[in-house]
Amino acid sequence: MEKTIAAVATGNAAGGLGVIRISGEKAICMADKVFRPLDGSSLSDLKGYRAKFGSIIFDGETFDDAVALVFRAPKSYTGEDVVELSVHGGLFIIEKTLEAIFAAGAVPAEPGEFTKRAFLNGKMDLTQAESVADLISAQGETAAKASYNALQGALSKRINGVLEMLTDSSASMAAWVDYPDEEIPELDDQALADTLESARITLEELLKTYENGQAMIQGIDTAIVGRPNAGKSSLMNLLSGREKSIVTTIEGTTRDVVEEVVRLGELVLHLNDTAGLRESNDEVESIGIERAYQKIESAMLVLPVFDCSRPLNDDDLGLIEKCKNKKTVAIINKNDLPTAADISLITAAFTDCVFISAKNCTDTGELEAVIKKVIGASDFDASAPLLANQRQKLCCQRALEDINEALTCINSGITRDAVNVLIDDAINELLSLTGKKATVEVVNNIFSKFCVGK
Repeated sequence: MEKTIAAVATGNAAGGLGVIRISGEKAICMADKVFRPLDGSSLSDLKGYRAKFGSIIFDGETFDDAVALVFRAPKSYTGEDVVELSVHGGLFIIEKTLEAIFAAGAVPAEPGEFTKRAFLNGKMDLTQAESVADLISAQGETAAKASYNALQGALSKRINGVLEMLTDSSASMAAWVDYPDEEIPELDDQALADTLESARITLEELLKTYENGQAMIQGIDTAIVGRPNAGKSSLMNLLSGREKSIVTTIEGTTRDVVEEVVRLGELVLHLNDTAGLRESNDEVESIGIERAYQKIESAMLVLPVFDCSRPLNDDDLGLIEKCKNKKTVAIINKNDLPTAADISLITAAFTDCVFISAKNCTDTGELEAVIKKVIGASDFDASAPLLANQRQKLCCQRALEDINEALTCINSGITRDAVNVLIDDAINELLSLTGKKATVEVVNNIFSKFCVGK
């Protein structure tokens, strides 16, 4: 890497501390131009994993106390020489320090460029690099644990195990075909089939847990739906812990989708409080109702809300019909009032129901447990290897298709050459997954989604 990059590594807000990271061949030299150690020494003379206390200098003026932490290549995050300057966390001080570093010759880092350099310098593979972004954006303990586990290489190790099996088989077949005069033992069909079957099982297990893993890591897109005044907005306020949605006795108060991200125990819900479902001549309300129906179709989880203090009407029955074949938890609301609804119609239509008074409820533990059961996350293991995104999933799917086709070829007596081509295709897909054969476009796209400074 020719250029030396710099960026603020802490958040864009005032705080007790701000950290500016510099990485590249000239990182220490450039830091020496803006940082003066209190003891009069030079950072260039400092060994790696050492720190100095001193001052930040710009245009001959001292304007802040700071600590400089030096990392020497290759034992740094990026694999290059790195200096981290910790200054007081005022936005002006941070920006002025960064300005001084740019004046010393550094250039602004692009989004994710530090982690991109770590990947390119062999400090981590692509699945680990992607887990860095997931760890930063984690909104709950489970997501953080799963992302950290991926950063430690859990998925890489599982994929590399499959790669090793497939590569050994491919190499044995290639050697037997290419060197017929040598006494190379032929790989028999049963041994080859056993290897492919083992690879198939591993990849299928990873794909099977993908949806649940996404739900736990990225959060669950959740639609709250129901007729007017069923208690949808009260449920939204209960789960969000604040008056997010307006609650009145006037039907049609909610006319558009109200969104909020909330944490329900270990779960992260992307809640969508929708307009009440009914026939309406109001043009604006009708648009909101149409969006509510669209949310039922697109959401990962639907929470249909029913008012048990009123008899069920056609809107309720229509909602029951709309929710068929969706992951649902029926909310039977207002159970603090006398029951007027035919509850049996609801419990017959929905396997999972929760009785609450959204207005008065303070304990959401039962709802959390039922939602975890419905989305299949009751026994979610954050320490298990997980496919983190669509890119990884597609690589895994394509590798599995190649392996399944190779197994079919073996059972059909098709030549080893064809089998080996399919195995090599599967290997290439898995190498793309880990980044060992990822295209420049894929790599650039991944890191473009990172924040600047990471």
